[in-house]
Amino acid sequence: MKKIYNPNKSDWSSVLERPTQTVADIEETVETIFKEVQSNGNTTLKKYTEKFDGVSLDSIITSEQEIEEATSQVSQQLKDAIQLAKNNIEVFHKAQKTDKVEVETASGVQCWQEKRPIQKVGLYIPGGTAPLFSTILMLAVPATIAGCEELVLCSPPNNEGKINPAILYTANLCGVKKIFKVGGIQAIAAMTFGTESIPGVYKIFGPGNQYVTVAKQIATKYGISIDMPAGPSELLVLADDSANPAFVASDLLSQAEHGVDSQVILVSTSEKLINAVEKEVERQLDELPRKDIAKKAIENSKLILVENDAIAAELINEYGPEHYIICVENEEFFVSNVQNAGSVFIGNYTPESAGDYASGTNHTLPTNGYSKQYSGVNLDSFMKSMTFQKISERGIQEIGEAIEIMAEAEGLQAHKNAVTLRLKSLNN
Repeated sequence: MKKIYNPNKSDWSSVLERPTQTVADIEETVETIFKEVQSNGNTTLKKYTEKFDGVSLDSIITSEQEIEEATSQVSQQLKDAIQLAKNNIEVFHKAQKTDKVEVETASGVQCWQEKRPIQKVGLYIPGGTAPLFSTILMLAVPATIAGCEELVLCSPPNNEGKINPAILYTANLCGVKKIFKVGGIQAIAAMTFGTESIPGVYKIFGPGNQYVTVAKQIATKYGISIDMPAGPSELLVLADDSANPAFVASDLLSQAEHGVDSQVILVSTSEKLINAVEKEVERQLDELPRKDIAKKAIENSKLILVENDAIAAELINEYGPEHYIICVENEEFFVSNVQNAGSVFIGNYTPESAGDYASGTNHTLPTNGYSKQYSGVNLDSFMKSMTFQKISERGIQEIGEAIEIMAEAEGLQAHKNAVTLRLKSLNN
């Protein structure tokens, strides 16, 4: 990891730079695949599944038999862990339900807001080197609580043409009925346009690599909403001498092992801690099965020494981390000064892994600095807020003249007439 000591504010943008490609680098590839899927549907999905996943499929639809086989392959111990996580995620997301907001803005003018579920949602679940079955819990559970009518799940097959058993088991546990063996750009395109097999949806959720991230952004050009720009995973740890260096190193490595394009950062006012964490990272890295992936991610990562807490807080808000661990004595200062972060983890015994799996919060979060303007996935992500109003005879008399004056000032005579006619009818 690269050590950086007391960087000047003018250098922060370069110090905090992420190892990601730009949309322009990938967009041409994405657009090509999108157009092919739009034109040729399943034929294109089959073509790119062979190219990228190395398998030729007779059908991209997951059968009941495949789900039954997958269920038998998942250990009872893992099933119990998934159920515990599901329960906690349900508890946290059910608590996010809100009542109708209703108010009389003027005498006889009743306005209210209600929420309605998005009818059709697409869930993208990464496979590959890390089959993220936990992401199904994070997406399907709140979608079900929200009342979404149709859930479409896409996940890439392995070279045997199968989806990871834990993914199929978890999807079935969460009530997802439409599961398709398609990954990458082509999966996002399929959910955008619909194909002979895969229904089109209104909103697409789920993390992925940089190609999936750009594909989701391109989908918005075709009228599809997305949860957020969620690409390679990242973590920033703030720690001082009160932190356990071994714990800090384990947290950094837990994100580094996600992928070679992940990034982890340690910010501290203690050079002693930075040196201790550096040694722990080296020691723990050698013990990881995915050390080759983690090692490359560590090359993108940094140890940053700053002079004081105020500078640390400002620097971290400038970065806007996806995951942010606070492990310092002056805990309250940093918690109250968080402006930009996807999810925050506080204290020595709150690893980021808890949020990834079983504490109950959602792990689908904004990356690449998007926490400055995006929220992580929550119950409202699967819903729309709709406003209603009902105006009585007295109500239109209360606000009618103001509407007429404003409409006329904007030169919109028909708008004015819609009120004038009503007021005249009441006067008569």
